[in-house]
Amino acid sequence: MSTSTSRLGFLTGQVVQEFLWDEDVDEVLRNAIEDETGHELVDEDFGDLVDGAIIWWRSDDGDTDDLADCLVDATQNFDGPGLVWVLTPKSSRPDHFDPASVESAARTAGLHATSSTVVAPDWSGTKIRTRNS
Repeated sequence: MSTSTSRLGFLTGQVVQEFLWDEDVDEVLRNAIEDETGHELVDEDFGDLVDGAIIWWRSDDGDTDDLADCLVDATQNFDGPGLVWVLTPKSSRPDHFDPASVESAARTAGLHATSSTVVAPDWSGTKIRTRNS
């Protein structure tokens, strides 16, 4: 399966912050986002403004409330409307996190889950928008 980031909505010139990177992430997807934006992904300790974020979330990262907290953290560096993708292992993976729980976490964080799609061979993604976007 090829990875296409154009459907993720990140644009050339945007800075994307990455949360909860681990060795199981999809490097092809990461590289495609960097190629699309023209910038390396910045880590969760980055302190400047960003245009978007990706969160690699697994069931062992916590529950819905923990994800809501992470979503709030992920949007702290946004200067205006922004886009977050919560990337979760597909249902066939043992550390799968239910997309309905992602939607619930988004609501708790004051955000809006708009769609879900397969983004890589082992990962699904849920698009989260700030209420102003």
